[in-house]
Amino acid sequence: MPILGNYIVRTVLGYTALVMLVLLALGALFLFIGQQDDIGTGSYTATQALLFVALNLPTYLFQLLPVGALIGALLGLGNLARGSELVVMRASGVTTARFCVWLAAAGVILAFLMVCLGEFVAPPLEKYARQLKVFSKYSEFSFAGNRGTWVRDGDTIISVEAQSAGARYGGVQVFRFDGQRRLLSVGRAESASVDDQNDWQLEGYAETRFANGGTESRRADTEQVRTTLSADFLGIAVVEPETMGLRDLRAYIAHLERNNLDATAFEAAFWARIARVTALLLVVILALPFALGPMRDSGQGARSVVGILIGAGFVFLSQMLESSGRLFDLPPWIVGWGPTVLLAALTFALLTRIR
Repeated sequence: MPILGNYIVRTVLGYTALVMLVLLALGALFLFIGQQDDIGTGSYTATQALLFVALNLPTYLFQLLPVGALIGALLGLGNLARGSELVVMRASGVTTARFCVWLAAAGVILAFLMVCLGEFVAPPLEKYARQLKVFSKYSEFSFAGNRGTWVRDGDTIISVEAQSAGARYGGVQVFRFDGQRRLLSVGRAESASVDDQNDWQLEGYAETRFANGGTESRRADTEQVRTTLSADFLGIAVVEPETMGLRDLRAYIAHLERNNLDATAFEAAFWARIARVTALLLVVILALPFALGPMRDSGQGARSVVGILIGAGFVFLSQMLESSGRLFDLPPWIVGWGPTVLLAALTFALLTRIR
């Protein structure tokens, strides 16, 4: 890459890093404030709350990176435009297409960082943060397992294979023991839900009891089980589409399809994650029209406001489609790619106005 290209890439990356530091600091502050009600519950202390916040920062970085890249690119290119550096570059023969290639290179670096965060860093750290918090608040329970969840409540052990909502579970097994740790019964439910009183409503329940040297089997459409296990405690196994990597999303979609369950939300999240990486490339290029176009004489404050408005609009549209997609039965690829396609159209329209 030529010297000018390296200079522009370094400028965009540098300003993006500064913007992300500010956004992460604000996000950490608000997240720590939100932990105040939980501090003091069980053995959950302020130090653990700070650790919880720190472990969630990679997730915040992943979520805010597109907006931060847009604002950083606007500020960086705006600073170059204010110093007439971009004008000199154009006068020396650098075309708009060449600028776009250089900016795309910066976008590729940021996209690579985003993929690494979303696939390898943020999900395990966020999961560990939830475990840290819940173990501190509910230290009287036992927990084991990785993909699934195994929890013990007295003489009852409950296994949860998957969780697709805050208090909705699939593939639930219930093992009951006596005081001498002898197995009394084994039950399995196709799905289950937990209410605010910690009553488990098991659906499609089948149970085998061991007694008198033999077994007894029974089935029921619904079965109610009372435990002290709360949905908050079991939330450490929650499978939220927004916090899953592409590999986990693909595997979980296959699991839902094998069990004839609705995978629409997870398919939409799968496409949205791919589209979000593409959007990161677009937002960096989107800053170029503001530096060379109508807003080239505007101050950094004006460019920042424009960047925030565009980023907020992109996030708002994405969340609106994700929440209303299932209501209006929209295809998952439309929910995932819709905002990014509109962003691409806006970028192309503004680039064509550069003279």
